Amino acid sequence: MHNLGYTSVPALLKYLRHAEQLGLDIDQALAAAGVAADELADNGKRLPGATHQRLLQHLIEASGDPLFGLHCARFVQPGSWSVLGYIAMNCATLGEAMSRIVPYEKLVGDMGVSRIEASADPVKLIWSCRHETALVRRHMVEDVLASWLLYARWIADMQRSPQEVWFEHALPVGVDSAEYGTVFGCPVRFEQACNALIVPQAYLGMPLRQADANLLRTLEEHALALMAGLDDDQALPQRVKNALRLLLKDGLPRKERVAEKFNMTLRTLQRHLQQADTSYQQILDQLRQELAKHYLLRSDLAIQDIASYLGFTEARSFHRSFKSWTGQTPGQFRENQRQVQNP
Repeated sequence: MHNLGYTSVPALLKYLRHAEQLGLDIDQALAAAGVAADELADNGKRLPGATHQRLLQHLIEASGDPLFGLHCARFVQPGSWSVLGYIAMNCATLGEAMSRIVPYEKLVGDMGVSRIEASADPVKLIWSCRHETALVRRHMVEDVLASWLLYARWIADMQRSPQEVWFEHALPVGVDSAEYGTVFGCPVRFEQACNALIVPQAYLGMPLRQADANLLRTLEEHALALMAGLDDDQALPQRVKNALRLLLKDGLPRKERVAEKFNMTLRTLQRHLQQADTSYQQILDQLRQELAKHYLLRSDLAIQDIASYLGFTEARSFHRSFKSWTGQTPGQFRENQRQVQNP
């Protein structure tokens, strides 16, 4: 089995809520998965993906429910996706909420990878599961797609359905396809090229009932800091980038301070980065560019404030650097991108 990474504790709680409703022995399930009950009390904790797989497999088998994963989606809450759930809830539109899934889904765990194909109508919101065990994989996929839909209905205060739902797997033996229709409210197709919700593009403009731009900005800053702490087994350049992401909140850090975080001298750090075909300055520039685009597109922060957040002593220096990265000034980039998103 390949490395399954980690799963955040909140992502497992839907399974346990459904299991409780079915009257399953939760202590027995946790013991079978090798999970201590007190580990589930810490929403910031991440458990190995293999533990997640053992827990889900035990619950599927103990429940006798061939649609256990699908039925777990009824218990989705904002906290089920850690801070990502609250970020989505505070976006202005459904499309804006969808755009937050890809950059922040690692906070929920390493179970799979999302992507959005929005170049045509309808839009495809696709999820590719990393788990290879067929039974567990199917239940995970069904849970994720159904959870996305039920959560979208809640934050948008609507009861609309996708145009279609696609699954890579076949219809489970002995299961009536109408049960999927009851959940999704649309045609559900099996043995397709990907797992996806197929959504009319008009849905992306639907306003969300609890949008709060100021809270959204605070939540995203928190999410970025959390993302920076997920080093796992990443290469040194990525770990340096993560360290810089955290340190930039307090102004541009000294190079020596970054090196100290890795118990290295600055010279040693620079040598290791050079061996990885990069440099401290390249990593800093790349991070600043990513964060600049993030703030320009996803906030109403003044350009001068963005410059300050990124450690530039003058807005003029930020303008010059941003134009060298993109060929546009920050103001031009913000305006052009908004025209693309809102033609």
